[in-house]
Amino acid sequence: MTDPHEEAWRNPAPPGFHWPDGIRAAACFTFDVDAESPILFDHPEAADWLDVMSHQAYGPRTGVPRLLRVLDRQGIRATFFIPGYTAERWPDLTRSIRDAGHEIGHHGYLHEGARSATDEGTEEALLLRGLEALDAVAGVRPVGYRAPNWEFSYRLPALLVRHGFRYESGLMDADHPYLLATSAEPDAATIVELPAHWGLDDWEPYNYLPGITGSGVIASPDDVIARWTLELEALVDEGGLFMLTNHPFISGRASRAVALERLIARAREIDGLWIATAGEIAEHTAGLTMDPVVHRRHATSPDR
Repeated sequence: MTDPHEEAWRNPAPPGFHWPDGIRAAACFTFDVDAESPILFDHPEAADWLDVMSHQAYGPRTGVPRLLRVLDRQGIRATFFIPGYTAERWPDLTRSIRDAGHEIGHHGYLHEGARSATDEGTEEALLLRGLEALDAVAGVRPVGYRAPNWEFSYRLPALLVRHGFRYESGLMDADHPYLLATSAEPDAATIVELPAHWGLDDWEPYNYLPGITGSGVIASPDDVIARWTLELEALVDEGGLFMLTNHPFISGRASRAVALERLIARAREIDGLWIATAGEIAEHTAGLTMDPVVHRRHATSPDR
């Protein structure tokens, strides 16, 4: 009898993974509604800079409504990861996302990356503060989490499971969803991982704030969508997950939103492509029988 793990490299999908019947791949369109939060965290002095704050406010003020119209025209549901601070500053906007039928995920409080939390207690407190804000503003208790800046500590999976999260999206080691073990211990609890990548993020090609972020070279939406379309079609051929990360203050700009709508329309044309929220994809993955992936901490030196 052939061992199912032998020659596993011949199958792009990990052992035990499959999509629902009739589905060959999946696409998830997600939006990180950062607004002012990442700039305030990294550059608190920018709170006094109206030019910078207005640049970030474009997302909730103009970008999100435009993107909600795009999603409505295309008839798809998306996942919006919202920092707690954004929810508190823009409560009506947060509720409009909920009321439009989209999933809301957790994205920190003030977009604090894990490397800013020096211990588990601090990281847990930030996690809870973001949860409390989303509950107070929109009455939602997210089941999904995206780490701000995609900064992920080894202790985070267990923290997420402890507080009822079912999935996380941000690790970059796979093209398919998988079960992530919370520790290397046998029978450790698991959480679904929905992998992402910088190449499917709009921050790098589009975003520019002098002295704060970006090179000053701002890409054409035609070029960006061409690149993302290539990745979409390649991942469909591999039976993988196309996880796109956009920010409303970036991709909510007029020509970029038009280009994004072209990409969504292209995705809808692909036979057997499941366009779903992150929560829907995670729910399917959680029901599969797969060996969990264990991420073991590296020694600080290769010689140790």
